[in-house]
Amino acid sequence: MKTAIVTDTNSGISADFAAINQIYLINMPVIIDNQVFYEGKDINEENFFDFIKNKNQVLTSQPPPAEVTNKWDLILSRGYDELVYIPMSSSLSSSCETAKNLSLEYSGKVLVVDNHRISVTMLDSVLQAKSLADRGLSGFDIKKILEEDAYNSVIYLAVNDLNFLKKGGRISASAAIIGSFLSIKPILTIQGGKIEPFAKVRGNMKKCELKMIEAIKNDLETKFAKNDISRMRIGAAGAGLSSEEVFEWTQILKNNFKTASVYYSSLSASVCCHTGAGAVGVGISFKNI
Repeated sequence: MKTAIVTDTNSGISADFAAINQIYLINMPVIIDNQVFYEGKDINEENFFDFIKNKNQVLTSQPPPAEVTNKWDLILSRGYDELVYIPMSSSLSSSCETAKNLSLEYSGKVLVVDNHRISVTMLDSVLQAKSLADRGLSGFDIKKILEEDAYNSVIYLAVNDLNFLKKGGRISASAAIIGSFLSIKPILTIQGGKIEPFAKVRGNMKKCELKMIEAIKNDLETKFAKNDISRMRIGAAGAGLSSEEVFEWTQILKNNFKTASVYYSSLSASVCCHTGAGAVGVGISFKNI
């Protein structure tokens, strides 16, 4: 059976990366001053942050159902027996539930996975799905494996600019003003798809990085104590970071987790709308194959 793997740009996967790895990609829409752009297609990381700097109104949305089904139809027309679609977590967007409803018209040929992830841990799920498909596993089995492994991951995300959390309604205007004045940086965590506050750090982003590394080390001793650490993958992430900042953050993680596989992926527009530029994150997951 020939199974295609499909995801969206909330995974942080670029068009080039998708093409090299034979993964199909749905570009998520970004609405800027009421005009629709598609991430990775007609808007990239650089000009996205240019819009933010200019204080344009930036919103995210799910793609129209017709665009999703047209993409599925195109993929299936290329000789695939079925496809596995991995959208962002249902806890963060209704796009997963919409996709599940759309898949009912495909007589089992489209399997929608909700493994409650986004960004670097979602990327890892997509790569594992592709590896399983290459090994000949069915879409049903791939979906089952990914959903059973859903909560075997965690993300920490430090936000540099409180104004975007204020715009998204995650903190009050007064909290944003006070936090900025006191140089307080919030750290958020994503476990099981839900974004929750984790800690507040007073100072610069370097202190946030140390706090997130400390959190991961604690998770490895508690939540993931039974996991095989040699199979751990660490995804470094960031919003509009320079090449020097990317290298430095990735290197810090490599130095702290010497046996792990460490990689970098930019945060998607859906996340950056709430963080602004300068956010730094890290996610961990484990190879299950």
